[in-house]
Amino acid sequence: MTVAEVLERGQTDPAAAHVFTRTYAADALAAARAADAAAPGPERPLAGLPVTIKDLFDVAGETTLSGTSVRRGLPAAEADAVVVARLRRSGAAITGRTNMVEYAFGGVGLNPHLGTPRNPADPDVARVPGGSSSGAAVSVGLGLAVAAVGSDTAGSVRIPAALCGLVGFKPTQRRVPLTGAVELSRSLDSVGPIAHSVADCLTLDAVLADDPLDVAARPLSGMRLAAATTLVLDDLEPAVATAYERALRILADAGASVEEVPLPQLGRIAELNQPAGLSPIECYAAHGELVRSRHDEVDPRVWQRMAPGHGISAADYLAIQDRRARWIAETERALAPFDAVLCPTVPIVAPAIAELEASDEAYFAANRLLLRNPFVVSWLDGCAFSLPCHAPGELPVGLMVAGPRGTDARVAEVALAAELALAAR
Repeated sequence: MTVAEVLERGQTDPAAAHVFTRTYAADALAAARAADAAAPGPERPLAGLPVTIKDLFDVAGETTLSGTSVRRGLPAAEADAVVVARLRRSGAAITGRTNMVEYAFGGVGLNPHLGTPRNPADPDVARVPGGSSSGAAVSVGLGLAVAAVGSDTAGSVRIPAALCGLVGFKPTQRRVPLTGAVELSRSLDSVGPIAHSVADCLTLDAVLADDPLDVAARPLSGMRLAAATTLVLDDLEPAVATAYERALRILADAGASVEEVPLPQLGRIAELNQPAGLSPIECYAAHGELVRSRHDEVDPRVWQRMAPGHGISAADYLAIQDRRARWIAETERALAPFDAVLCPTVPIVAPAIAELEASDEAYFAANRLLLRNPFVVSWLDGCAFSLPCHAPGELPVGLMVAGPRGTDARVAEVALAAELALAAR
């Protein structure tokens, strides 16, 4: 599908409703024409390819809304976000900004003001896409982009990738600059791609980081993989449990050493992250005063999660950071013998939109479950892929392949090998 066809479909296909908050037809067509006219080269790996960006990355001359009308009227960005500038330099045809949860603060994907993009994986039931990079995943799932750039604070790339049957990559935070991205949590935010394959995610990651990972093709045979059991297997829906257990068997049959490992450290995260939690504290510090005066214009569920960050003392905040640093060091030692750690990306399949719109209780229960497993890796400052591991005809289920900070290349090697084995079966 050409860039022109993608742009037209994005405007006319009912399935694309609520995917974009803004489109860039003229710029995207110009990038496509420039790619057609130029000789291909390694310095422009995305030349002419349609790519979308989440609505929290600055574009010069525009006010970045981060999914909320509260930011309308704020000063326009003076420059592109670093990742947007790198996409342009790579030749990408940026077709539009994608919808998201307000301020990226939620794992479900609902936006009551801008609408909620429908998960493309189920033609019969309108299901949530996952968040907060909701429109990003749906743009790829519908074929409106070959890849999307999202942000991932507690799973905001991996959750929608898992629920929509796609591949998502959360790199180690320091890998991709956050300059020009509206923050949720400066300690946890990272920038990552959503695409149809690990290889496509790595191509986009190389552009975003301006540094390709040194990834070698390795067989699963000889890899040592830890299947975590503490916390991450709690409350699995039957469909997720079945797909996950099948995926572990496939990897073991392909030669990997898959070992159940308790990792009791995972059960302590909630306690260590008190009071309030890093995300609410840092989000309120960045946006709370603006939102507090106009919180009736914000999704009340987002405000309910942000508000506890108000009034936390500097001593309490620094204590969380110190506890986290000690926990990371302890957990890295536990993971050192393994090539990667495995778990379900999320413990449930995508719920119906109507269910969660109608009930705060159902919404917050689903939100907690969706964020739980991905947040483990974010708290670790680690890196992770979510890979589809469901069978044809089943609702999407994600397999998370993760590792400590700085092990992005090794985790990518495991993800490539796992993807190949899962596809073969």
